[in-house]
Amino acid sequence: MEIAVTKARKIFAELVNRVVYGGEEVVLTRHGKTVAGIVSADDLELLRRVRAGRVELRLAETIADDGPRHVPDSVPLPIAAQYRPPGPQPPGFGRRP
Repeated sequence: MEIAVTKARKIFAELVNRVVYGGEEVVLTRHGKTVAGIVSADDLELLRRVRAGRVELRLAETIADDGPRHVPDSVPLPIAAQYRPPGPQPPGFGRRP
């Protein structure tokens, strides 16, 4: 939900309840530009951990032919792209043997 700061002041308690109990995120704007947000305590903790460099992205599920399956938290997120410098590529470059 996006709302102007001036209006948010009038319904602040309602906005907090929507975040806490409804799982919503509230984006506060001033003159049409985003200036702040109201997020849950869990999201705030995650943001703090990201900023402190204490978050490691992990693959929680993979999609197999038979649907999602659980993967242990210790499995790191695989790299989905590879840098290829401009120009001609050597044979087999970027392919797994």
